[in-house]
Amino acid sequence: MAQRVNKTLLLTCLVVATVGVWLLPSSRGQNQRDAFSKWRPTHELAGVGYVGNSACAQCHAPLTAKRLANSMSRALEPVESCGVLKAHPRLTFRNGPYSYQIVREGNRSLYTITDGLNSISEPILYCFGQGKAGQTYVFRHQGVFYESRVSYYQEIQDLDFTIIHPRSVPASLEDGLGRPMSMEAAQGCFACHSTAAVSAAQLQLDHLMPGVTCEGCHGPGEKHISAIKSGSKNLQVFNPAKLDPDELSQEVCGACHVSFEKALLMPKQGGANNLRYQPYRIFNSRGHSGDSRISCVACHDPHDKLAEGAAAYDSKCLACHLATRSQAKTTARSAPACPVSKQQCTTCHMPKIELPGAHGKFTDHWIRIVKPGEPTPN
Repeated sequence: MAQRVNKTLLLTCLVVATVGVWLLPSSRGQNQRDAFSKWRPTHELAGVGYVGNSACAQCHAPLTAKRLANSMSRALEPVESCGVLKAHPRLTFRNGPYSYQIVREGNRSLYTITDGLNSISEPILYCFGQGKAGQTYVFRHQGVFYESRVSYYQEIQDLDFTIIHPRSVPASLEDGLGRPMSMEAAQGCFACHSTAAVSAAQLQLDHLMPGVTCEGCHGPGEKHISAIKSGSKNLQVFNPAKLDPDELSQEVCGACHVSFEKALLMPKQGGANNLRYQPYRIFNSRGHSGDSRISCVACHDPHDKLAEGAAAYDSKCLACHLATRSQAKTTARSAPACPVSKQQCTTCHMPKIELPGAHGKFTDHWIRIVKPGEPTPN
């Protein structure tokens, strides 16, 4: 109960702090707020059109080329270009009397569930997730979008139950297909995994750009290009780097990766699954708030591939923490030194933890001193 009260107080502080920042007329992000005050990733900015990556590349060629290495660029793929399904032309899974299979046929993949006598088959439309850990499939059945009940997992190179879906034997073929998605749920999924899929509060897949493109984080670029051509100083673009670190992590990255506020509204903050909610978990990290050196983009370049290995992040930790206990504190580096090591920091303080049913480990962004046998905090 105490933990819940503390989280509620933290949320109140976050809201108050955020409102305060927006009201300050001299804030560093004033120019961008004049043009894009209502825009955030997954939120629509009415009356402004998307222009596509090729338009961005005319001025930002190095960044747009680098971006292709980032996993966000492959957050969604149309089935015809889905690398996982191309590499695995036949995937199977069995649950009681029901068998699942995903079979590649030319440029399409067919999702089928059968009980041996009857079956339901639907062509997969989109592959969600790049497949580094897993990949889930969306198809349409009787006019309704469905999230597949089974997903591909890289660790086993095969299918298993999709996270959060029931693992029990389904009552029927229809029940076993997957999760029927409300239009609101479908809009939320496509808004996070692709760009420009939602317009005028409607899902418009003919406008969809696969993955998170430049405009997925910076907003639709139509007015930006016009401003550049006219020589205007108001660039008409959203620049997350101008936000305070908590705003950036919670409102921008947290729009899809689940912010503290979003998680707090879920039953049990999403349960064990919130291990994947990096903005929520980092906000719970004591002493790690309000500093630009601890925002999401301080460690992860959204324009480049994800750095692998614990050693890649040591310099990030030592930007704030002293390397040794004998080292003198400075204004920039005043956080205490770790008494154990100054290398491989994240292996102890942000360990990789197995998420049940996910066939993989996720880096826990709740930065803390992890004690052996201690339960993972929620």
